[in-house]
Amino acid sequence: MHDIKFIRENPEAFDAALVRKGQQPVAAEIIALDAKRREALNESQAAQARRNEASKLIGQAMAQKDAEKADALKAEVAELKTRLTELEEQARAGDAALAERLAALPNLPAADVPDGADETGNVELVRWGDQPQFDFEPKEHADIGPALGMDFETAAKISGARFTFLRGGIARLNRALGQFMLDAQVARGYAECATPYLVRDEAVFGVGQLPKFAEDLFQTTDGRWLISTSEVSLTNSVREQILTAAELPIRLTALTPCFRSEAGSAGRDTRGLIRQHQFEKVELVTIAAPDQSEAEHERMCAASEAILQALGLPYRKMLLCAGDMGQASRKTYDLEVWLPGQNAYREIASISNCGDYQARRMNTRYRPEGEKGTEFVHTLNGSALAIGRTLVAIVENYQQPDGSVRVPEALLPYMGGIEVLQA
Repeated sequence: MHDIKFIRENPEAFDAALVRKGQQPVAAEIIALDAKRREALNESQAAQARRNEASKLIGQAMAQKDAEKADALKAEVAELKTRLTELEEQARAGDAALAERLAALPNLPAADVPDGADETGNVELVRWGDQPQFDFEPKEHADIGPALGMDFETAAKISGARFTFLRGGIARLNRALGQFMLDAQVARGYAECATPYLVRDEAVFGVGQLPKFAEDLFQTTDGRWLISTSEVSLTNSVREQILTAAELPIRLTALTPCFRSEAGSAGRDTRGLIRQHQFEKVELVTIAAPDQSEAEHERMCAASEAILQALGLPYRKMLLCAGDMGQASRKTYDLEVWLPGQNAYREIASISNCGDYQARRMNTRYRPEGEKGTEFVHTLNGSALAIGRTLVAIVENYQQPDGSVRVPEALLPYMGGIEVLQA
């Protein structure tokens, strides 16, 4: 959500930032909606004041036994009552129209975000790790996985496409990854949470997924939504609150299943675990004061990078351009892990600073120390990491000539003695 006062005072800057994010200029339209709403509100307030004044004058006229004046004032009050009803409805309709228009707009990119329309405009910042060298032709995980217990056929029979049934050692590795990642983030100071998987409209709206991305989500018959990531639950844990400066930053983490319809990705990554309707992920969320959010963004990205480094998985860190960022983000880093079977880097984590965009939608504020007024907080979120894609990266980077897969050393304490997944 956006600050209407900022739009009124900076229409050209607002439009220029929207254009950077691939949107059409809308400041004039927004200002016109706001002006219409304010006109109805001002007229309503004036009519209410006149009605109150006329009501008092009726009593005075009757005390003076001026029946003619009293009747005229009564007629005016009756007319004002009718007009007030009309004006109040106009003001409510104006509020709703403005809120609906603002809610559909994406966040504005930060000043240091590069220009660009799509992923070709993203900027590589860092590469970490050496790509493994094989004395055989490395395979994709979808080709190695079935012999290791990655069962796509059974999942398809049970649930359809874009689901996977894991068995045996690879199921243990999947569980180990979640526990390892969660333990690592708790050790870094993120508070472990167990969150609901079903949420209401206002929670999904609060993080910016409604109204625009409804088709990418699953909705239950009672109107609730399955979370696409625990960002939804974690971020909304502070909705409609006024926090103290001493409470910030609040750092949260959770390991949950995630559910996505992938409506906008038909035909993409249909093989294997890359793009699933159901997967698990360790999520990081931070609620921060505005002057803390940039440092917290770097801290969060480092927390995600540390997982890849501990697992020995080569990756690169990308700064997304304005046109490739998500709806709610003002600045995003993507971490892309190396997949030898695909001979390519693929996204495994997205770490975003949303500024006050989500806080305005959730009405979450804090009171700076020593001040009476309140300000909106900043919210941040990031993957640390997606379990399925990390499993893919391990299978492809640690594959052996015989089709087995070595378990990264960092995961051995979680594997109950299993050091190699045997084909």
